[in-house]
Amino acid sequence: QVRLVDSGGGLVQAGGSLRLSCTTSGCTSGTFAWGWFRRAPGKDREFVAGLNWFGGGALYRDAVKGRFTISRDNANSTAYLDMNSLKPDDTAVYYCAATDVKGLRVNLHPTLYKYWGQGTQVTVSS
Repeated sequence: QVRLVDSGGGLVQAGGSLRLSCTTSGCTSGTFAWGWFRRAPGKDREFVAGLNWFGGGALYRDAVKGRFTISRDNANSTAYLDMNSLKPDDTAVYYCAATDVKGLRVNLHPTLYKYWGQGTQVTVSS
């Protein structure tokens, strides 16, 4: 059973940076398509960034383009989300998601992911 553990959240001032990590357990190796989602208070969960199974085709929601970067380390079955120039509107619980289904498309919808992290809180103060 694959489990995801996301970490790296915290409290940061506007303009600051954080790196979120998502590690896997329960599998010795594996290639995944990755996604990062977030849920702000009173709002629905939303797609933030994603990579396809081949590690390419990075997609971002418009609000984070140019500020966030998604990446992965296949050797360690780990994904990252580097967040720069953070804004108060980025405040949310961030969740990593993964699927081992091979494909070229980046999965934008949460139902397309098999595995989920428990979430890590990111708070950006103004």
